[in-house]
Amino acid sequence: MLVKTYGYALRGIDAQKITIEVNIGKGFFFMLVGLPDNAIKESQHRIDAALKNNAHKIPGKGITINMAPADIRKEGSSYDLPLAIGILAADEKLDHTYLNDFAIMGELSLDGGVKPIKGILPMVIQAKKDGFKSIMLPAQNAQESCVIKGIDIYAVSHIKEAIQILKKPSSSPKFTSSVRKEFVLDDIDFNEVQGQYKMKRAAEIAASGGHNILLIGPPGSGKTMIAKRLPSILPLMSEEESIETTKIHSVVGNLNDQRGLLQIRPFQAPHHTISDVALVGGGNYPNPGAISLAHNGILFLDELPEFKRSVLEVLRQPIENREITISRAKFNINYPASFMLVASMNPCPCGYYNHPEKDCTCSTNQVQRYLHKISGPLLDRIDIHIEVSPVDVKDLNAETNSEKSEVIRERVIKARHIQADRFTESSSFTNAQMSIGEMRKYCRLDLSSQKLLNRAMDKLNLSARAYDRIVRVSRTIADLESSTSIKSSHIAEAIQYRSLDRGNWGR
Repeated sequence: MLVKTYGYALRGIDAQKITIEVNIGKGFFFMLVGLPDNAIKESQHRIDAALKNNAHKIPGKGITINMAPADIRKEGSSYDLPLAIGILAADEKLDHTYLNDFAIMGELSLDGGVKPIKGILPMVIQAKKDGFKSIMLPAQNAQESCVIKGIDIYAVSHIKEAIQILKKPSSSPKFTSSVRKEFVLDDIDFNEVQGQYKMKRAAEIAASGGHNILLIGPPGSGKTMIAKRLPSILPLMSEEESIETTKIHSVVGNLNDQRGLLQIRPFQAPHHTISDVALVGGGNYPNPGAISLAHNGILFLDELPEFKRSVLEVLRQPIENREITISRAKFNINYPASFMLVASMNPCPCGYYNHPEKDCTCSTNQVQRYLHKISGPLLDRIDIHIEVSPVDVKDLNAETNSEKSEVIRERVIKARHIQADRFTESSSFTNAQMSIGEMRKYCRLDLSSQKLLNRAMDKLNLSARAYDRIVRVSRTIADLESSTSIKSSHIAEAIQYRSLDRGNWGR
């Protein structure tokens, strides 16, 4: 007898329907075809033990299983449950009346338990698009899947439950969400940062406009402390952003059974020894890298010059295009990578160049070599370079706390709303993403602002690439003040945030 069940294979952060055809006839063999990997080939033994331990067995007949389309490689143990259900139905031990209504995914343990798998969210999304009425999946994956409306979720923790549901789905309980609506950040807040008002102001501007930011200063000046608190002033993700970000983390397997959609923007801080493949994604069967895990959030690179040059250079394309394309001989995969780059570095190898109290022990050549570890094209994609001074002792001893994150976040959200209205009919979302045409439309400078910018370009020996960045940042500063036009005061402040573009910096 021939029976079909349906599952899904992951391709990037999307899923593709897989039809599992099970035919039982004469003979005594078990043939599994359709480009399965070793984990799927081993499923015969897991299924055999799971069925035997639950009063069933694989029939001693000729069993042929085809996983179509046959030209797509299938991998992982997530096909155990649909394979087992298909075998029972083809052996007429289970009614196959409702199988066409279900997509089924799950890994089996030897006692028949159903284990969680990766990538359930994109599978549920695609199953709904493909017209399935229901999807059966591991109970531990149900929380992330229930955010998709219009498809019934059946969460099972044992194969006995799966069999019972397929006998009469209408009388079986469907999974309902118990997702918490609000998530609280860890105990980190901007009011814990004493002093450093200029750096906090730069962080607020970066968060408001989605600008990449580089913090340059001596050890202990609070660079990492500020960077780790940036998520606390960013707005929660929209539903569309949440779904896309959660899909990526679902594919990697970062979600636990208590979380539905991610609402707080992700914060990724890879170590400087990370490889370029781990950063951007890849491998024999490509997986998302750190830049995709930071999608719609923050990628923090601490001690930027310590990263390998090859690692930093691969960032250039995803920063510009906000996605990464991984190419293999037979296929290409696109992963979204729209992140806000936050980086920190010392000004020199010893860390005390330009320090007001401690002498720098580095030669001019050493300082230059250190700075040249970061290429010009990468710096070109960082809007804000802020030079950080050591924290004043008076600020450390101050009893009054600075502004709380929630106060700053209100201003950031207000500026983001202004940008959302501005880019209603555009592919841009923030000022940092503005095209040249949009800059000409929304960032017109009056005569005094233009003269100020021209003087700064000449006097400070700013590079040509700094021009657009200054204008973009000044647009965000104007938005924070709810100003429809860019004023000379906005340009003046934005000019301060281009430290590394000054021709004499580090000399």
